[in-house]
Amino acid sequence: AGAETVKRAVELDVASRFQESLVCYQEGIDLLLQVVKATKDEAKKHRYRQKISENDVLTLLKQRLTFFSDGKYHKQIRIEENATGFGYEKLFHEYLTEIVSEVWVEDPYIRHVHQASGYLLYNFLRFCEMLIKGPCKVKTIHLLTSCDEGSGRSQQMSGLEEIQQSLRSYGVTLNIEFSSSIHDREIRFNNGWMIKIGRGLDYFKKPQGRFSIGYCDFDLRPCHETTVDVFHTKHTKKM
Repeated sequence: AGAETVKRAVELDVASRFQESLVCYQEGIDLLLQVVKATKDEAKKHRYRQKISENDVLTLLKQRLTFFSDGKYHKQIRIEENATGFGYEKLFHEYLTEIVSEVWVEDPYIRHVHQASGYLLYNFLRFCEMLIKGPCKVKTIHLLTSCDEGSGRSQQMSGLEEIQQSLRSYGVTLNIEFSSSIHDREIRFNNGWMIKIGRGLDYFKKPQGRFSIGYCDFDLRPCHETTVDVFHTKHTKKM
């Protein structure tokens, strides 16, 4: 089982699925070491030790740990025009590990319920729902956005306050801050992952109608063309 887990780790590594490969490396080597410790047959012990050292697995694992801790990881995903299959769960699932308890969202346009490109407050609500359903135990969400200075200000405030109150019933605190100079769009998790989406959370196209496929399920919703850059940082900065 240990050897198979290490083999799977190598496959994931080749596929650039580094976060998953790192977990498999750790689990596989741990299993092999447990077997070595429990085995009294010296010949078997020698064979297991060879398995552990094959392909310089320990060295590769050390490199991967250093790779992540130094913040050198960068992966780019390109979402093509009208592409589907990029719902929030699909995009974020591999980065939302169980240790995630705090999330930072910076997006200047979480302020309209309706606009030509989408439903920005609803998109943020969907993102929060994903966090509630995920394997992580999120306790705090920090939102930094701009304040609507026009007629939509009251709608923005009431919408955000309603989301805030609803999250509270799930034991999650939503801290809201406003900035008139914010331009960047990024999402950070306290396990070190940072995701920058060119269009922020609003990369979905407006549905054709209230009863059209993709209205409820974002995996089926066509997307605008955008890029997603994923980084891993040693420390998650505070707002």
